[in-house]
Amino acid sequence: MKLLNIKFAPLNVPLQRRLQTLAMTALIVSHVFGCFISYGLVYYFIFHTKLWWLCSLYLMWCFFIDTDPRKGSNRRSKWIRRWTWWKYVKNYFPVELIKGFEGDLDASRNYLFCYFPHGLLSHGATMAFGSEHAGVDKCFPNHAIYGHTLSFTFSLPFIRELVFGIGGLPSSRECIDYIVGKSGGGNISCLVVGGAEESFYCEAGVHKIVLKKRKGFIKIALRNGCPLVPVYGFGENEIFGQYKFKGGTFMWKFQRFFKRVTGCAFIIVKGRGVFQYSFGILPHRRPITVVVGEPIDVEKTENPTQEQIDNLHQLFEKKLVELFESQKKHYLKEYENAHLEII
Repeated sequence: MKLLNIKFAPLNVPLQRRLQTLAMTALIVSHVFGCFISYGLVYYFIFHTKLWWLCSLYLMWCFFIDTDPRKGSNRRSKWIRRWTWWKYVKNYFPVELIKGFEGDLDASRNYLFCYFPHGLLSHGATMAFGSEHAGVDKCFPNHAIYGHTLSFTFSLPFIRELVFGIGGLPSSRECIDYIVGKSGGGNISCLVVGGAEESFYCEAGVHKIVLKKRKGFIKIALRNGCPLVPVYGFGENEIFGQYKFKGGTFMWKFQRFFKRVTGCAFIIVKGRGVFQYSFGILPHRRPITVVVGEPIDVEKTENPTQEQIDNLHQLFEKKLVELFESQKKHYLKEYENAHLEII
């Protein structure tokens, strides 16, 4: 039904789709209002319940005892990763995970998965690697996978436990080094290399990634002798649109200032709503296919030279472009002439 130029959802939408929309709404609300939810719960428990003492102890533990984020890797929980909530979110798009090479990863080694593009909220990476419902345990049965996100997330009481549970850790050098440098192998770190800066290029049909000056992950791989794995989420940029502001305008400057101060991108999104498809903050239903490319072997070099870093960076860039060009005909049928632009 269309009314006042607004396209409403039909009344006979199947129950499964409504549950998917509900699950996605809960996820977006937790993303956008996570800080208010987290500290709102703290306020409620301390000032309006008899559990104030328990909440106070929890806060003391969070901010004075549990201060080493690396220990969060011990709280990765298969139970949380298998929640039905994630299944409904994954099927909302849906998200599919494809292993683009034969055989299994070497169980005795650690790997660094480098995911592109960031999109607005990296839904492809979260659903492919942060839950078990896309089949990550079947694709990589010998490895535990961890995803890295903003350190700010781990200052939010309650929410931090959920993020730890799905395998989340801060995107600091210390935490990535800890995972890919573990003896015995069997671990995967998943890093969205372009970060929030890449969010500004999230738009259907646009495949522009931030990589040219991102070389920190290359140094980490060399120091630990950790193979690099290019990963591309086809469809990640298609689920949201955004309002663009001309360079030099007040809003353009505010976006860059906000990003510089908080580390997050301030984006005015063009999405859909819960009961209509014309506007809102929910992503559009578009398939996201996460393709994992072939690993790039890396020889351990404790003190890599700039030349070694640049050479490996160029090789990674080449392999990422090859992955995109070889797979786009399968997963970007509307944009077959698209090319990967690296800035």
